[in-house]
Amino acid sequence: MSSLAESKNRLLRPVSPTYSEMFSGRVYQVGEGSVAIRNHSSEARHTVIGVHGFLENFCYYTQSYQAADTELILLTCSGYHLPVSGPTVMTADWQTDIDAPAGTISHDAAILIQALANLPTAPHVRIHGHSRGCAVIIEAASLRPDLFINVEVVLEAPVLPEGRLHPLVRRLIRPMNHTTWPLLIRLITSAPSASYAPTFFGTLTNRKRQLMPHIFTSIKEYMTLVHNIEDLRDWMMNRDCSAYDNVPNGTILIPRVDRVLDRAAMLRSARKSHNAISIVETDASSHFITLDCGSWIPRLPSRLVHATPIRPTLARVAE
Repeated sequence: MSSLAESKNRLLRPVSPTYSEMFSGRVYQVGEGSVAIRNHSSEARHTVIGVHGFLENFCYYTQSYQAADTELILLTCSGYHLPVSGPTVMTADWQTDIDAPAGTISHDAAILIQALANLPTAPHVRIHGHSRGCAVIIEAASLRPDLFINVEVVLEAPVLPEGRLHPLVRRLIRPMNHTTWPLLIRLITSAPSASYAPTFFGTLTNRKRQLMPHIFTSIKEYMTLVHNIEDLRDWMMNRDCSAYDNVPNGTILIPRVDRVLDRAAMLRSARKSHNAISIVETDASSHFITLDCGSWIPRLPSRLVHATPIRPTLARVAE
């Protein structure tokens, strides 16, 4: 067997999940990912859709949106494990086939579009993305701007058009190809997290201690990691800032320290967005703003002035 074929086989070996949480709600298979809707005990005033980042899972959001009147919809991107113990995954009658390859921003944007077009029931809809999840949101808005007219977005430590990876990450992956990726992955996954956690994760909060040790088992196979990185770099290089035209309003959260993405490039891109998008430079000391201090997440509005239920608008689109 050639070294290239052997390396590819290593990248395709199944990765066993190591983290899950209790979840009460419905889970739908959509494309090569899934969409989960958490049960809520009061009539929904807000719908929040969470789109997780690279090597994460949707538990990133579960402690930030716990109000009884918040309908929480959580995406699991293509090629990632569903972080739920013993889930019953349903087939949605509204699901349509996705042409984009799994592991790409385009595929996951198609999952988001289907969720947004069919699931929210509240008058106010927020889509909260972290890191790569922000690129998924921007891509979805570019593909279906009509669905985003009444939507608020939160883009946290975001992958943005014309953005870049942090120089440390660029140096680490620059020489990588499908032959050498398995060697790097083996090196990282066998190293104690204490050797790289302070650099990339910052100060370890309790929630970080729960989630961060499991990042390399969030994916079903290591090829997803490779596809994500290669596609993410291409997306940042090829998307220009006109993509912001399809994101009507929201907030971009920038951490004070980021050793995953290039903070300066992130900020330059964000400043090319239009005036309806607020840019907040936080005091967060890592790429993981929500896990550093959840108070940086914009509050959901207590008064829903001029709110328009999303369902009738989307019904007209579907006709």
